[in-house]
Amino acid sequence: MPSRARLADLATAAGVSTATVSRVLNGKPGVAKTTRAQVISTIEALGYQLEDETPAHEGFVAVILPELANPSFAAFATELSLQLSAADRHMILCTSGPGATSEVSYLDALLSVNVAGIISVSGTLADSLASPEHYRRVAGDVPAVFINGYDETVPGAFFSSSDAGAVAMSVAHLRSFGHERIGLAVGQERYLPTQRKVAAFRALGFPRTSIASTIFSVEGGQAAAARLYESGHTAIICGSDVMALGAIREARARGLDVPGDISVVGYDDSALMAFTSPALTTVRQPLPAMCQAAVSALLAAMRGLPLEHTEMMFHPDLIIRQSTGPHT
Repeated sequence: MPSRARLADLATAAGVSTATVSRVLNGKPGVAKTTRAQVISTIEALGYQLEDETPAHEGFVAVILPELANPSFAAFATELSLQLSAADRHMILCTSGPGATSEVSYLDALLSVNVAGIISVSGTLADSLASPEHYRRVAGDVPAVFINGYDETVPGAFFSSSDAGAVAMSVAHLRSFGHERIGLAVGQERYLPTQRKVAAFRALGFPRTSIASTIFSVEGGQAAAARLYESGHTAIICGSDVMALGAIREARARGLDVPGDISVVGYDDSALMAFTSPALTTVRQPLPAMCQAAVSALLAAMRGLPLEHTEMMFHPDLIIRQSTGPHT
């Protein structure tokens, strides 16, 4: 009588992922002929008979985010959920920030339930210190698209907001108010969006001393702003809205008025930024358009069409409110 086995047993024996075994057994596209033949040969040679496995997750799309405490990531989760729901697809939401399950662990778990597609938002491909090897391994089995993360060695489609465009429009806006001592407050330079903002800022002629790199938090924004205020900067461009709130808090702690003495520009246009005091001037990512493009590309790949291995860059918008004003 044939042995009984799970997908994981067959995957181990064939030297492939569980998702690949499942695709072969279900006659789905996306598996190389040699790999398909290897899986079938392994099944026949070992005489395995699969246990009944539920296909409940077969149409699920996994969305991997760093966290939900940051309102920008929560907005991406909401928009992606709406777009996937409109396409009659269910979403599995995975948060992989500090203290949570790692992105690599999530990928292993998702493959074991035969997830149909993956959307990564600001994930490990945005971190220059993280290895992209897990996504290189996964991408051959499951279609994957990436928002605000890029690695040319990973076979996927990439959708990013232009950090260079964000910096250029912020600088132009501040210069129109007469500011020349403009600083840049950003998170760790291990992250791709930070690297791109720094490169764009330097390309506009600003010195390295006008850049303060800390962490993407209110406290990080406050610490970065303190350095820049002490060196005479009258305006600060921040890498996120929460950093901008920290910059405003530091200005007030020093008895400075925003925007009377200091101008502050954020990034993301998170919920409630129009209702802070003062209302925050910030750069808005074209979130709906980015999510729509990413979901459309992923759904096409799930139907067997090839993913376009390129990075599509979206132009953000400057939302002018009350945290910026003339240099006096």
